[in-house]
Amino acid sequence: MAIGQDSRCDSCVFARVIRGYSESECITLCDRLYEAIRIPFKVRECSDYIDKRLPRIEHLEDIAWIIRSKSAGHRAGFSRGAVASAEGEASEETSNESPDEIPAVAAESE
Repeated sequence: MAIGQDSRCDSCVFARVIRGYSESECITLCDRLYEAIRIPFKVRECSDYIDKRLPRIEHLEDIAWIIRSKSAGHRAGFSRGAVASAEGEASEETSNESPDEIPAVAAESE
């Protein structure tokens, strides 16, 4: 079989594929609908296709770690860059130290 000639049903969640020993011995049933229908050809594209090789969100939620913060009001885990930089700027503003360099934009406005 040529590369790219595989049927989408081979890796679909809704497919039931029964293969014999030769290439012509193949029955493909689609369970997406209420009644399974027989697909007599190789499928190139399907609007209801879901790849069974990829993990489902339910499975990912089952294996996910729950991270708890020891500090009240702080979130545990990763933070977005904008949130982290905003928190860093807030802590810099509260410190009484003067900066070593004055940014060019701030120097022009003074």
